[in-house]
Amino acid sequence: MSRRIARLVAGLATTSLVAGCGLVGGAEDGRVEIEFFQFKSEAVQTFDKIIADFERERPDIRVVQNHVPDSETALRTRLVRDDIPDVMTLNGNASYAELARAGVFYDFSGVAAGRTVIPAILKVLDDLGTASPGEVNALPFASNASGVIYNKEIFAAHGVGVPETWEDLIAAAEKFRAARITPVYGTLSDSWTALSALNPIAANLSPDDYWNRLRGDQTSFRQGWPEVAQRYEQLFSYAQQDRLSRGYDDGNQAFAKGQAAMYVQGSWTIPAIRQFDPAFDLGVFPMPVGDARLVSGVDVAVTMPREPRRERESLAFVEYLMRPEVIAAYAEEQSAVPTLRGQAPADPALTDLAPLFEQGRIVGFPDHQIPPVIPLAQIAQQFLIDGDERAFLSTLDSEWNKFARRRK
Repeated sequence: MSRRIARLVAGLATTSLVAGCGLVGGAEDGRVEIEFFQFKSEAVQTFDKIIADFERERPDIRVVQNHVPDSETALRTRLVRDDIPDVMTLNGNASYAELARAGVFYDFSGVAAGRTVIPAILKVLDDLGTASPGEVNALPFASNASGVIYNKEIFAAHGVGVPETWEDLIAAAEKFRAARITPVYGTLSDSWTALSALNPIAANLSPDDYWNRLRGDQTSFRQGWPEVAQRYEQLFSYAQQDRLSRGYDDGNQAFAKGQAAMYVQGSWTIPAIRQFDPAFDLGVFPMPVGDARLVSGVDVAVTMPREPRRERESLAFVEYLMRPEVIAAYAEEQSAVPTLRGQAPADPALTDLAPLFEQGRIVGFPDHQIPPVIPLAQIAQQFLIDGDERAFLSTLDSEWNKFARRRK
């Protein structure tokens, strides 16, 4: 284990080690066995089918899928024991970024499978951090989109077009309010949902070098986010009165019943809304603020250890996962955004977003730049309760500075 990795995992509690250790090696039937560690519970059966197809093509390799609850903790615990799975899927978030920068993951820069990924999507992942400049430490397998979900029937009935500017958005909200329609449905009982609106506003109002400057002590939240806070609070002033007592499930059901014109969430919410009304006609548009870029994250990134024990077999499986037909089938089944050039989302609600990916009009999630030890969701939720902008920005600066001091 390198010194950087050792420092990263130092201090981790040796909590229960989850199943999966010792899977690497030769299977009893003579096949080479590799472990596939993946974090999405809803995708277990989808990956079972993918693995079965792969094993028919490569009968010399056996892939063992290992899904565990709280996969990030499980993976960090295994790092302590220098026991890294052969192939992994991870969410492209701050935890992934820490591990990538520490040099935990393989460098795919010379692997052909990465050359067909939409460059803007690859950039979103690389912007989180790499072990060294020019490295590609994971391959984007599936992406998502975060913006404003809207009820097409309500928009059409009131003659409202898709907002292209912040002024358009506020005008639409005023029009819906005048018609006694809730403009935006809020679900602040679940603190994490507060981030669904904060992310696209912050992403489009912050300079592209904001996070590097923040990490370099060259700016702060108080300097960089006042307008973010003001637009964020203004948006929620159009939410329903009981927004503090409504949760995510309440919001999905209420929106499906036509109780609001807009719902600020991501593509992952669409299947949850449709479970209440499969024929619900909805669309998604980018938050129309600043550059109005679509916020997108790598929902599933595929990677391997920096020094793989079964490199040839592991790479064979990774390259199979990155085939266009495999990615397309996964995206269709999981309502995800495919990551390869020339592919479009199968879900009609997301089809209009495809050109934004091809044109590079996407930007990563700001909360993926903020380490999990900072309770961003709770801080944002509190701001939407009390409206205290000074406290909101000062608390963010205080938490960030504490984190930065621990890292020095």
